[in-house]
Amino acid sequence: MDRRDFIHKAAFAGSATGIFPKILLSKEAPAGKVRLGFVGVGSRGHALASIAAATPDTEINAICDISRQSVDKTLSMLARQGKKAPAVYDKGNEDFLNLVRRDDLDAVIIATPWHLHVPVAVAAMKAGKYAGVEVPAALTVEECWELVDTHEKTGSHCMMLENVCYRRDVLAILNMIRQGLFGELTYTHCGYQHDLRQVLFNDGKTDRSPGGAEFGAKAAEGEARWRTEHYVNRNGDLYPTHGIGPVAHWLDINRGNRFAYLTSTATKSRSLQKYMVKEGGKDHPNTRVNFRCGDVVTTVIQCQNGENVMMIHDTSSPRPYSLGFRAQGTEGIWMEDGSTIYLEKHSPAPHTWEPAEAYLKKHDHGIWKKFENQARNAGHGGIDFFVIRAFIETVRRKKAPVIDVYDAATWSVLSPLSEASVARGSSPVEIPDFTRGKWKTNRRIFGLTDDY
Repeated sequence: MDRRDFIHKAAFAGSATGIFPKILLSKEAPAGKVRLGFVGVGSRGHALASIAAATPDTEINAICDISRQSVDKTLSMLARQGKKAPAVYDKGNEDFLNLVRRDDLDAVIIATPWHLHVPVAVAAMKAGKYAGVEVPAALTVEECWELVDTHEKTGSHCMMLENVCYRRDVLAILNMIRQGLFGELTYTHCGYQHDLRQVLFNDGKTDRSPGGAEFGAKAAEGEARWRTEHYVNRNGDLYPTHGIGPVAHWLDINRGNRFAYLTSTATKSRSLQKYMVKEGGKDHPNTRVNFRCGDVVTTVIQCQNGENVMMIHDTSSPRPYSLGFRAQGTEGIWMEDGSTIYLEKHSPAPHTWEPAEAYLKKHDHGIWKKFENQARNAGHGGIDFFVIRAFIETVRRKKAPVIDVYDAATWSVLSPLSEASVARGSSPVEIPDFTRGKWKTNRRIFGLTDDY
């Protein structure tokens, strides 16, 4: 499916949601159960469904995916866990519209390809359901506003399932920042630095001879069927939320602070074409594809209160994984890579790094102390457990999510805005205030309890 098809399908699905009333009355859940539907049960959706199914007092009543293989895999997983078989919606890209109509769902979890995130989330909110959407929540400025506007018109909530916000070290650093150990925060660093070449070309198949240079709906599998097209058609930070989510909490973005504007610069694009030659041979037709996305995209964000954020997107280069976190204030600094720290009032020697481990342990967030055992086998080092738990508890308690629709819009919009800045020769681009001024009085909501 090419970029034009992306836009056509998303527009069609989005317009179809207009047939729904703002709130659809639903049957009461038995004994406080949270009743879930899943749209997208491929690799990511299957993993999230597995966690949700293992959570007490939840029901998965419906699943939707156009891949029968993904549906069958998820049905088998649920059967192994002793769960009843959910209703299945697999009749094309718009069958999710039938799923969200159901009156036995409290919430819909969305793990589709990116271009369907907004159409499904909007349909779920218009049907009176909570929407839990994978990252990024939206692809365009207009889509970000659509999420916000739909929430405000319907009263239904949307939570972006940004799992890195629950990483153990970044939560400990959040505690330390709020306790003033870094002084006043002035600068942060983050990003998504992850060699995705195998994911982008046949989704990391071990046997790639032939086929390791394939992508697109007809030739490849998994994320390579759709994600690689973004690298062909776009030049900017394609995946900002893993890095910016934790940093936004550190800086109280949308809660006393806001992102004001950004500038982005992209390198030339070389690594993906080189990988094509290596895997498919110099005569493979994909070696002639022009990948627009630069190998490394650097974005600098200016905050309203004077802080800077540097954000790096580097997914085409051969490199180890790192999100490159750094927290720097008037009294100290922490660096993720190497896990080193220096606190002017606490470190034993001036101008000398020390290991951060003891500080991270001392300031470990209570949520990790409380649920470490339950999270042990969940994906991405346990953080998948925490983000799904947060969503389920939000729905159960009928509250606004701790990662709300304004966060989803603010973090996701950095991607299209970085594209705009690159296209304009790295010119500054203003970042919309999706809160419409409420950031000035909004209070912190994330990380305040040991529960979710």
